[in-house]
Amino acid sequence: MARHGDQSQSGGRSITTDILRTRAAEPAWAWTSAVAIPVMLLAPALWNGYPLLQWDTGGYLARWYEGYLVPSRSTVFGLYLHFGEGSSFWLDLGIQALATLWLLQLTLRVFGIVGPLRTLGLALALVVTTALPWLASMLLTDIFAGLSILSLFLLVLHDDKLSRLERFSLFVFTAFAAATHSATLAVLLGLCCTGWLARPFLNGRIAIVPLARGTLTAVAGAGMLLAANFALSGELAWTPGGYGVAFGRMLQDGIVTRYLRDHCPQAKLKLCPYRDQLPATADEFLWGKSMFNTLGRFNGLNDEMGFITLHSLAEYPLWQAEAAIMATGIQLISVGTGEGTNGWIPHTYGIIEHYIPAQVKAMRAAHQQHWDLNFTVINWLHIPVALASMLLAFGIFANSIWRRRIDDVALLAGTVSLALLGNAFVCGVLSGPHDRYGARMVWVATFTVLIAGLRYFASRDKASGHLIAS
Repeated sequence: MARHGDQSQSGGRSITTDILRTRAAEPAWAWTSAVAIPVMLLAPALWNGYPLLQWDTGGYLARWYEGYLVPSRSTVFGLYLHFGEGSSFWLDLGIQALATLWLLQLTLRVFGIVGPLRTLGLALALVVTTALPWLASMLLTDIFAGLSILSLFLLVLHDDKLSRLERFSLFVFTAFAAATHSATLAVLLGLCCTGWLARPFLNGRIAIVPLARGTLTAVAGAGMLLAANFALSGELAWTPGGYGVAFGRMLQDGIVTRYLRDHCPQAKLKLCPYRDQLPATADEFLWGKSMFNTLGRFNGLNDEMGFITLHSLAEYPLWQAEAAIMATGIQLISVGTGEGTNGWIPHTYGIIEHYIPAQVKAMRAAHQQHWDLNFTVINWLHIPVALASMLLAFGIFANSIWRRRIDDVALLAGTVSLALLGNAFVCGVLSGPHDRYGARMVWVATFTVLIAGLRYFASRDKASGHLIAS
């Protein structure tokens, strides 16, 4: 009878009973991990009793029913939500959780970090320390912002480790993510442009075909959005609202007030009578009870906001540059979890009550609608982890450049660092800094740091094993 630690010979190799037990247990752990991770990712929604909602959710939900375009509300994401409407949107959340699991596992696989226990442990760390489960549990585009960075990274930089089906799936996923939000599209396109510029200096680490394929995801995402806009509204047009969002940020910085004081009343602008009454923030102007409503909102003011935005760029270039740098910096460190996820979302409630009355009872019974959500304690952990993860990701990338050693971890850290900087610029400059825009991306930095840590300890253990063997 073989005792613990006994060995048998198989094909010239020694196989201990411990190894055999481990191999036998792996399928069970794989199933446990495959079930447990999506459940952990959806824990906030399961506790809530209904998918988490946000102020912007209603605008996306209404796209199917209203049949016209509104600023900053992707029709592609609106169709995605409508697809899961019959399941009270649990189908949407299931897709988000499974997509997250898929991309986490695929990333770990290409880095040689295999095993269900490692995957489960890493996922648990992300669930506890980052906004990831709150993003996966919410009816909002934000979950796709971070996931698209991983999918583009895999598609471009690890093409040789993927099957044809995986390449196709990553392409479709990345294009869809790009179509869900203009900021996500801009960040992905910026990463691809950076890849083309950096390619000559990376000694063949970026191949032309995968990079071209990655770039085409942004093109496909744009085409997807235009097609959805045309199908729902009959207009072959981009999602409106770009000038309005940028105008709001300039108003918040005081630039709009200065422009109106310099040019009224000669310019005869609609906002001239209100130049001394403008709200202090973009949110108050665009979404509160302001003169924006009185003057017809986007339909009545879009041309004027575009005129002021373009002319103030030309007239105050230094002020604009300073404001842009400041907004980017503030956005970079604005990473708190839960912004806009509270009980005060009347627009979203109104949309559900009007168009999906069968779900009102379940929605009203949820914890969120009873103001049971409070992110103060959660952010005592999430914010320090997010900021530390960003610094470490930047540090890994900077150290690799300094040492001129660009390995797989350095490429991931570089991709994530550039994505965070691009996201901070796009969102901070155009929309103004918000915690929500940072939280939806920064968890990828934490994931990067965890991968770097696992790779470091694995290489150290391997080096120690070689020393012992010698």
